[in-house]
Amino acid sequence: MTNPSSPPPSEEQTRPEETTETAYVVDDDYVRRISELLEAGRTGEVERIIALLHSADLADLLERLHPEDRATVVGIIRPLLRLDGEVLTYLNEDVRAEIFKQLTPQEIAAALAGLDSDDALTLIEDLEEDEREEILAALPVRRRLLVEEGLTFPEYSAGRLMQREYIAVPMFWTVGKTIDYLRAADDLPDDFFLIFTVDPRHRPVGSVPLSRILRSRRSVKIADLVQDEIRPIHATTDQEEVAYMFRQYGLVSAPVVDDAGRLIGVITIDDVVDVIDEEAEDDLFKLGGISEDDLYRAVLDTSRSRLPWLAINMVTAIVAASVVALFESTIASVVALAVLMPIVAGMGGNAGTQALTVAVRAIAMRELSSSNAWRVLSKELLVGIVNGSLLAAAAALIAGLWFGDPTIGLVIGAAMIINIGLASFFGALVPLGLRKIGVDPAVASAVFLTTLTDTIGFFALLGLATWILL
Repeated sequence: MTNPSSPPPSEEQTRPEETTETAYVVDDDYVRRISELLEAGRTGEVERIIALLHSADLADLLERLHPEDRATVVGIIRPLLRLDGEVLTYLNEDVRAEIFKQLTPQEIAAALAGLDSDDALTLIEDLEEDEREEILAALPVRRRLLVEEGLTFPEYSAGRLMQREYIAVPMFWTVGKTIDYLRAADDLPDDFFLIFTVDPRHRPVGSVPLSRILRSRRSVKIADLVQDEIRPIHATTDQEEVAYMFRQYGLVSAPVVDDAGRLIGVITIDDVVDVIDEEAEDDLFKLGGISEDDLYRAVLDTSRSRLPWLAINMVTAIVAASVVALFESTIASVVALAVLMPIVAGMGGNAGTQALTVAVRAIAMRELSSSNAWRVLSKELLVGIVNGSLLAAAAALIAGLWFGDPTIGLVIGAAMIINIGLASFFGALVPLGLRKIGVDPAVASAVFLTTLTDTIGFFALLGLATWILL
C-alpha cells in the first residue's frame, strides 16, 4: 500500500500510450502508479491502463502488488478472466491459489475453457479435490473429459504435459485436402509447427512441417512430403526425460502415444521450456534445502517448509562438533587454532560447493555417469590440490606472521591442502554416490558435503596441530 498523503498521479502520467506496442516490462514506477490510483479510488483509470498489458505483464503486476491492491485489481479484471484465462498460466502458484479464492468455480471454469488442454490441466491439477470437482463440473463436457483423462497420467509425466489439440492426417491425403481441412476444422490448436501423419490404427508414422505444406502445390500427396524420422514419447515418460529428448534432438514438437502406440497428444517446445525452467528451479531449491518457491507464502507456512532441513543440518553439525570435542585439550593449549578453524572449514566448504554444483548439473544433463566418473573425480581432486596449495601458501604466511609462529602457519597450510583437495573430490563423489543408490543428488548432496568438509577440515587441522605442536 502507498502513503495516503502522496498525491495521485495525473492523467498525463497514466496515459495508456505508456504501454507501447513494443515489449513492455512492468517496472517499479508502473506498480507504484497503479497502487496510487487504487489508493485514490480511480479504478476506472486502472482498468483502462491495464487493459493494454500482455497477459504475462498483467500477471507480473498482480504478483508485485500488495495483497489488498491485488484483490481490487482481480475484481476489476474478473470479466476479462472469464473471457481469457491466459493470465492465470503466468502466475506464481501461491498467487494463483489466492486469486482462485476470489473467483467462483463457474468463473474459473470459464477461464479454463478458453485455454489449451495442457494449460487447463496445469491450472487445475494442484487444487484440492473438492475444489477441482466443482470446477470440472462447470466445464464444457468435451473439455472436462480431456482434463479428467489428463489427471489419470502420473504427475510430471508426458501425459500431464501434452496438449490434446493436434493435427493428424492420413498419408494418402493431398496438400489441398489438408489445407481445406485446416481451414474448416474448429478444434485445432492455436499454434502448431508440425502436421503428423498416421496409419489406419492412428499410430504416428511421420510428420510434415507446416512450411513445407505451404510451399507445395495442392495436388502433391502428403506422403511425398513426410519426414520419416519421428520420436514418439510414451505418455508415462517423465518430463525430465522429455526435456532431454527435445534438447538432444533439437525438437520443436513431438507426438505422445499410449500403450498401443496410438497418437493421443503432442508436446511443443513452449511446454518444454517451462519444464526446463521448473526442473532447474527445483534443483536450485533442493540444493538450498527448500522444497519449493515460498516467496508469496505466509510466514508460518514458509517457516514450516524450511524447518526440516535446518533440523537435519543441526544434527550433522553436531557430528562435526564432536570431532572438535576430541581435540579439546589441543585447542586449550593452542588457542590460535580456535581462530583458524573457521578458515579451514569455510574454504573446504566453498571448494566442495563448486565441485558439487558442476557435478549435479552434469548429472542432470547426462554429461556425468559411471563411464567417465573416475576421470572427473581425479580431475576434481587435482584441481582441489592445486587451488589448496596456492591458498595454503598465502594462509600459512598470514597465520605465521599473525601469531608469530611459523609452525602454526605450516599446520594451517597443510590442513587447507588436505581439506580443499578432499572437498573437491567429495563434491563430485557425493552426488554420484547418491544417484547410484537412487536418491536425487540435488536433495541431499549439500547436507552430506557440509558434514564431510567440516569434519575433514577440523580433523586435519586439529590432528596435525596435536602431532606437530604438542
